[in-house]
Amino acid sequence: MLPDGYSDVPAGKLAAVVTCLEMREPPDRRADPAQPGITLEHVERADPAWYRDLYRRIGTDWLWASRLVLPEDELAAILHHPDVEVYAVMKDGHAEGLLELDFREEGICELAFFGLTAAAIGRGTGRWLMNHAIARAWSREGHPPIGRFWVHTCTLDSPQALDFYIRSGFSPVKRQIEVFDDPRLTGALPAAVAPGVPLI
Repeated sequence: MLPDGYSDVPAGKLAAVVTCLEMREPPDRRADPAQPGITLEHVERADPAWYRDLYRRIGTDWLWASRLVLPEDELAAILHHPDVEVYAVMKDGHAEGLLELDFREEGICELAFFGLTAAAIGRGTGRWLMNHAIARAWSREGHPPIGRFWVHTCTLDSPQALDFYIRSGFSPVKRQIEVFDDPRLTGALPAAVAPGVPLI
């Protein structure tokens, strides 16, 4: 447990406050905003290069890097696992959003990754995608029902993320500090991204 007051973060590292949220039963379904020209496609055995491109386009501004530095065989093992489901939000023939549901732990589903590119933000697509995520997590055909659906977000994510998850029916249950290598210094991401987070 960190003491009250300031704690040093080593040079080359970042620190973020992580909030874990969960729901123990499906919430009342919220209305789907109209999404003309938008579809959700299940991507079976997602190609790691395709996945990383979409992941990078969604997450670079928020310093997403964990899947960029994961060895390709390890990433493929996750993406191709029968209990991991990858979906793409398709707009004009291009993938502009990512939904990844991880059912590998019995009775639990993790909302592992959820996000949209800039081209899909601001049209209600996030609400539409979350509605699909919740419905799929709680009604996976051919499998026992889950008892917990959970997600985590951190202070490096969009400022709207935490409130969005709460409004979607998740409740905060735990807070942690995560310290990790700054991906702009390791070369995983360009140095110029996330200018509001200083490079030290």
